[in-house]
Amino acid sequence: MKVFFLCFLCSMTLSLPAFASEEIVTPKLSAIYTLAKEVVAKKIDADANAKVQITPQNLEGRLSPPRCYPPINAELASERAISRNNMVKLSCISPDYDYPWQMYLSVRVEIQYPVVVANQLLSPDQIIAPHHLNIMYVDQYSLRGHFFSDTHTLIGSRVKRRVAKDSPVLSNNLCFVCKGDSVSIYARTANVQIKTLGEALRDGNLDDVIRVKNSNTSKQFDAVVVGVGEVEVRM
Repeated sequence: MKVFFLCFLCSMTLSLPAFASEEIVTPKLSAIYTLAKEVVAKKIDADANAKVQITPQNLEGRLSPPRCYPPINAELASERAISRNNMVKLSCISPDYDYPWQMYLSVRVEIQYPVVVANQLLSPDQIIAPHHLNIMYVDQYSLRGHFFSDTHTLIGSRVKRRVAKDSPVLSNNLCFVCKGDSVSIYARTANVQIKTLGEALRDGNLDDVIRVKNSNTSKQFDAVVVGVGEVEVRM
């Protein structure tokens, strides 16, 4: 009889769930928010100079998390890239349910980039000076076109299209080299740099390939815009 009773106790011990010896916890909402933010943050692909704000859905007064055996699992509900609104799945094994407890939490992500904006209304043919520009953080979903993050890059460029005050100064608003402008033409090799003067035969911005004419020989050729009033022949 004693042998049977001991064996019965052994059987009960072996059949207990692995988590039965672990401490049961009642997670706070703050802990759930932190888990959700960490999961989202790991998948955000943003430049180091960007401002990133991650805001979980407010569940105060709407949810009381159940008791859980740790750990609480958190994962993105889908494999798609992080967007403005994201869904995080949280789950745990709870002694209060016959099945794993789970919930979905909406997490909002705002990513802002430093962008060069106009300090005042900029009109066509205006030459940009330092006092015309400022840096402002702008939500990435509000940006359209090629923008700039360094004011110095734009100094001396010419306005092609009107830019409203506090609006981003985009590449298509400007020309770094404008048709008919005199330009410095550079040709570089590993050991030699040659500079001559020429004329731009069309508008161009940074990295654009435009047609230019050598002022000395009248020869025309393609060159890459590398700065305000400067082009380079790639050799």
